[in-house]
Amino acid sequence: MNALQQLFLTKKQNLLSLFFTAGYPQVDSTTQIIEAAETAGIDFLEVGMPYSDPLADGPVIQQSSTRAIANGMTLELLFRQLERIKNRVKIPLLLMGYLNPVLQYGMVRFVQHAHACGASGVILPDLPLDEYDQEYRKLFEEYDLSPVFLITPQTSEERIRWIDQLSNAFIYVVSSAATTGKQQDFGQSQQSYFQRLQAMKLKNPLIGGFGIHNRQTLQQAWQNLNGAICGSAFLKKLDIAPAPGKAIEMLMNDLEIQKKQKV
Repeated sequence: MNALQQLFLTKKQNLLSLFFTAGYPQVDSTTQIIEAAETAGIDFLEVGMPYSDPLADGPVIQQSSTRAIANGMTLELLFRQLERIKNRVKIPLLLMGYLNPVLQYGMVRFVQHAHACGASGVILPDLPLDEYDQEYRKLFEEYDLSPVFLITPQTSEERIRWIDQLSNAFIYVVSSAATTGKQQDFGQSQQSYFQRLQAMKLKNPLIGGFGIHNRQTLQQAWQNLNGAICGSAFLKKLDIAPAPGKAIEMLMNDLEIQKKQKV
């Protein structure tokens, strides 16, 4: 059982995750952000693997990828950075990115290195479900990596239940069909979508993303789902804050939640 699965055994509600792009704003920011997030009591982290063509992401995450790549961030460097701190931090980490760079790196090699550096799971939004099931499922299971799949308001019930069956950590609930960073507030249609998912009684926790940036959106996600993910809102703070810890503090203020110091 990996660290992410252990987290969900002990905490069922009001989970908070942050997404950030590795190598942003500086190439050596990755480990500083992870350590600051653990100190602040963030439940788990999504570490973005920079990619030159992140189609599902809005301008904030796209720009962070461009800058990280310009900074010299690569998968090899990311794995070395995570390897250096894996014995210093306990916060569960997921690697999030796109399939093309992973296939270029080599899926077996990628999974082996992800496991070796302490990652609990992987989010590849453009990895087809049938391809995962037929080609990579046993590999992920062998290295105790949890696959995380995305659903949207347009995802059929049949596909949602298939994703639930393939998953062993959580299901990523995309709030709308828009790209990241576009959502202002959650209207009735999104809340009905969240409630519909809740009524399905799925076996995996539901964690909402795309548009969590203030108290209202956070509370709406927490009310209907098990947790929430802040991505673009956090990257904006990283861009202006003097240090990762300050960026998290600024985001917590926007979300109107108390910073939980590491014990």
